[in-house]
Amino acid sequence: MSGHAVPAVEARGVGVTLGGRRVLTDVTLSAAPGQWLAIIGPNGAGKSTLLRAVAGLVPREGEVLVEGTAVDDLRPRRRARLIAYAPQSPALPPDMTVYDYALLGRTPYIPYLGSESARDREVTRSVLERLDLDGFASRPLGHLSGGERQRVVLARALVQQAPVLLLDEPTTALDLGHQQQVLELVDRLRLADDLTVVTTLHDLSLAAQYADALVLLAAGRAVAAGPPARVLAGPLLTEHFGARVRVESGPEGRPVVHLVRPSISSMVEEA
Repeated sequence: MSGHAVPAVEARGVGVTLGGRRVLTDVTLSAAPGQWLAIIGPNGAGKSTLLRAVAGLVPREGEVLVEGTAVDDLRPRRRARLIAYAPQSPALPPDMTVYDYALLGRTPYIPYLGSESARDREVTRSVLERLDLDGFASRPLGHLSGGERQRVVLARALVQQAPVLLLDEPTTALDLGHQQQVLELVDRLRLADDLTVVTTLHDLSLAAQYADALVLLAAGRAVAAGPPARVLAGPLLTEHFGARVRVESGPEGRPVVHLVRPSISSMVEEA
């Protein structure tokens, strides 16, 4: 890949004000085609808002480009064919079936006042099969476990067949095994379909294990960006998360972040 390749998705000087409160200020990020970019940061840093701004779901300042095209110049249906967004806690109608919910991802391709085509149904069934959800196709959403719901939300986003996939905390409320399963699945699909993935992740070690690059947000600003080993530096994490940490080099040189409990003596001294 040429060093001058056009980024798959790019945000330039993004700012967001919600309810009179400044949430993001002059944030810039860029993800190359096929790359996995993770947005990390403390609670309230603006991670989810940044993802929603890139998806065009909140008013913003600045520019968002997909494959070099400003998304503001695109009609909503065309934008939805380029960017798929899976929210952290979507409203899942409990009586809707898994198949019908996933089929909603084909909305950008279905004509107004039209109905889904054989192609739309084929894509939906194929995605459910790849996510091991084909056996759940007729099951109501209200009858799924947390891990199954996470996969169904991912399925709807993948059914859009957009080259850019935005995932807001895809491992929320999942146990350790299901976290790994979901992230491994996302990575396999990314490699198989040449997707560009942008996620928010609160677990720093998970972000380091899966993402090619990180953006660290703090107080609505991007304070560091680059490979995980550069961004997950002890002093940076202590400054912005207010935590004592030890960072070790893990598999393939990817950093692993450990919390370090203050010694009892130092806690007494600080008190």
